[in-house]
Amino acid sequence: MNAALEYCKKALDQAGVDKYQCKLTESYQYEMNLEGTQFTLIRTIKDNTLGITVIKDNRKGSIAINRLEEEAIDEAIATAMELLSTSQQDPDYDIAPKQDPQQFAAGPQEPDTDRMYELLKEYTRQVPELFPAIKLMETIFTYRHAVEHFINSNGVDFVTTKGVYDLSTVFSSKDGDKTTSFNYTGFAFTDLEKPLLERGSLKTLLQQSVEHLDARPLTGKFVGDVIITPDFMHSFIQYYMATYLGDRAMIAGTTPFKDKLGQQVAHSKLTISAQPVSPQMADGYFVTSDGYAAENATFIEKGVLKSFLLSQYGSKKTKQERAKNLGGCWVVEPGDKSLEAMISQVERGVLVARYSGGNPSANGDFSGVAKNSYYIENGKIMYPITETMISGNLAEVLKNIKEISAERIDYGMGLLPYVLASGVTISGK
Repeated sequence: MNAALEYCKKALDQAGVDKYQCKLTESYQYEMNLEGTQFTLIRTIKDNTLGITVIKDNRKGSIAINRLEEEAIDEAIATAMELLSTSQQDPDYDIAPKQDPQQFAAGPQEPDTDRMYELLKEYTRQVPELFPAIKLMETIFTYRHAVEHFINSNGVDFVTTKGVYDLSTVFSSKDGDKTTSFNYTGFAFTDLEKPLLERGSLKTLLQQSVEHLDARPLTGKFVGDVIITPDFMHSFIQYYMATYLGDRAMIAGTTPFKDKLGQQVAHSKLTISAQPVSPQMADGYFVTSDGYAAENATFIEKGVLKSFLLSQYGSKKTKQERAKNLGGCWVVEPGDKSLEAMISQVERGVLVARYSGGNPSANGDFSGVAKNSYYIENGKIMYPITETMISGNLAEVLKNIKEISAERIDYGMGLLPYVLASGVTISGK
């Protein structure tokens, strides 16, 4: 055990608390930055973080520090005790029970910096050649490595060692006086074999950005179909889970699904799982924030609600079973239709690549702007659209699924298809 973590454990054992947990993360990041197509920064960042949570008399205090000297740890524990003393009592504060000690490892343990440079240099050549109108704004290519050691006073002892590459890039298009709004994407991976343009949805989004130089307003208002792209699908699932299945909604009792476990809540074509320990997830996780070994879990299976997304605290509050993971790393099972075939089924609707709007209401109603999106009529994409509003209800959209695509996009932290659903209100100018 790291000396700092060992010292923290001994100090907490003597602090007179009922329960505690600590997580020490030792990380470093190798990073290459572009502004436009020019390299502007190559650096290595190292960081240490120690998180401490204490529970006594049904009160809780938490703190995180990045200094690991004994004096700093003593000060942090004292602060956590002060926070504890002023917190509200809650009998449902707890830590994970004892589990067998485990060590987890995933991904490359050292970066291939030469290959990273080659790939990024190739990206700066390919984008201007293939998409002359694209204006790259900021691109960050990183290798992240972390060793996380989690312990608690019940004897939990988990060590995770993980390495992963990830790319994030922001861009827009310009041609003469015509410009587009910015768009962005990101994805994670563990090997450096493929060109960056062949990963995630990057090439598709760059092409869409160029096409949006000729975007125009959609007129009128109608109820139609929507094709949710994999890029939007990730956000849609996050909204859905938080609104209906997460701690806040379940504890407050605002979700209409609180008594729907084992019942149909979505179309039978839909199966959603979170797979943080799957080998196909480059940027997964092995330990939950409340100290459990993570497991893959299905939340909706063929439209049937199989699990709520509850933490240990949410589980105790609601008397429902704790989820096997924290969510994320979403996988939606594919359908049997191509995107092209799905488009051909749409009489009138939009393909939504990005959504800009506030959080949905407690019942799942949403309203926002469809960004980087397209108008579809009589089975054909007609033209890219500007500032078009879409509104509907999260639960109703997933009940009204018509098709799910056979093709899926691998983001390294999600594996997602295109989803065609009906009953969304579409409002142009």
